[in-house]
Amino acid sequence: MSKVRIILSCAALVGAIGLMSCAAEPLAGKSARSVYDVYDFGAAGDGKVLDHAAINRAIEACAEKGGGTVYLSAGTYLSGSIHLKSNVHLYIGQGATILGAPQEMNAYDPIEPWEGIAYQDGGHTFFHNSLIWGENLTNVSITGPGMIDGGGLVKGDGPQDRMTGFSNWDKPDAERRPFEPVRLGNKAIALKLCRNVLMRDFTIYHGGHFAILATGCDGMTVDNVTMDTNRDGIDIDCCRNTTISNCRINAPNDDALCPKSSFALKRNVITENLTIVNCQVSAFEEGTLLDGTMKPSKNKNGRIKFGTEANGGFRNVTVSNCTFRACKGLALEEVDGGIMENIVISNLTMMEVDDYPIYITTGKRNRGPEVTVPSKARNILIANVIAAGIDRRSGIQITGVPGEPIEGVRLENIRLVFAGGGTKEDAAITPKELGAGYPEPSKIGTMPAYGLFARHVKDLELANITLSFEKDDWRPAMVCIDVDGLEIDNFKAQLAEGIPAAQFEEVRRLVVRNSPVLEAIRK
Repeated sequence: MSKVRIILSCAALVGAIGLMSCAAEPLAGKSARSVYDVYDFGAAGDGKVLDHAAINRAIEACAEKGGGTVYLSAGTYLSGSIHLKSNVHLYIGQGATILGAPQEMNAYDPIEPWEGIAYQDGGHTFFHNSLIWGENLTNVSITGPGMIDGGGLVKGDGPQDRMTGFSNWDKPDAERRPFEPVRLGNKAIALKLCRNVLMRDFTIYHGGHFAILATGCDGMTVDNVTMDTNRDGIDIDCCRNTTISNCRINAPNDDALCPKSSFALKRNVITENLTIVNCQVSAFEEGTLLDGTMKPSKNKNGRIKFGTEANGGFRNVTVSNCTFRACKGLALEEVDGGIMENIVISNLTMMEVDDYPIYITTGKRNRGPEVTVPSKARNILIANVIAAGIDRRSGIQITGVPGEPIEGVRLENIRLVFAGGGTKEDAAITPKELGAGYPEPSKIGTMPAYGLFARHVKDLELANITLSFEKDDWRPAMVCIDVDGLEIDNFKAQLAEGIPAAQFEEVRRLVVRNSPVLEAIRK
């Protein structure tokens, strides 16, 4: 006998929904006329038959009536590209999974045309080749306790990079591949130029290049979303008025939560008015956050990172109450001619930290058309940070560029415990300048200080800083080079026998208070 489906009458559907808690199923009280069940539009929900055409019919019908809820009840919906519409709420119910189709089924939309050279990779350039996408929409939401399983999504975009010229962005005359409308599905959710967006409560597994990519969006909330994915978790690019809260993001192979400001809109747009609160980031093996085993991975990315793409920059940002586990630390990077300013970060805890706990840098990569102004960073406050298990490569790094220092940085109430093991040879290193290089501590190498390295900084304040190690480290706790205005209050550092607490070179306007380990320096 074929599958039997009991279709509730409108009154019975509303009655059944009304019995559910509003938190679990926020369809309570909805008029049945505003709820569009995808099964009524031909969805099979068996994980074998492609269902995106049926889901899109439901979305179209909902949008034509002025909006409402498109409802996916329990089942597995094998899908290619799903097209979001304005005033439509896509609700993924308990036991429902949207499963990304294998690439060979050619179920994803072809990439949209792009003219000229792209200064951002193919993942940031194209949106339509996604499992779920929307462009130029208003009042759009995806919620519910169900799952989006990327399935056949891939994490790369090499052919798209070559087609748009991104591979040779710094060589305008280089030969480019002709445009081809390829169907390379590589993102779970992609939104471009949308307003009033809500994403809440669902889970994304194996999201491809991006589990969520939002570009040029205004007024977006992402709350209580879990991502356990094979590349980037969520990228907030050229967006304003955004809140990311209560999310768990596991991304061993790339960044977990990554504000950017790329040239994807063909103009410089600042990412601003951004709030990130109560989030957890990690780099366990993919899938092991969801199954609870949390197995360590070889690729320890999974961090909160601002950049690298930052043509416009970042402004008016708050990050608070976040945890990092088995991943890299916090990174603030501005290297493409934009500005990074008015940043407040507080209440972070980190364990098993790879490479560094805090990294603030500007550089001269200048990936964009006719970048004529230097990258700038100023007015940054980082407070109340505890990190343990930090590897020996690097502690805190704050590095500007010669003649263009990072300005107005305050670090306070910070306690860091390092693995230690740095050598006297490490202490003799003079790190190369970042310049036009890729802004990653691993590209610079081991630092000459185990705790803090600052270079080309103006007005740096350090208050209530405690540094220690588990194994003797034969480097100073702090090295500062070309710092104009250094104020230190209550600085404590564990030291190997005979090793000075700090080394200063070209440090001007130095003030030290309540820091006995620095008495020799002050004198």
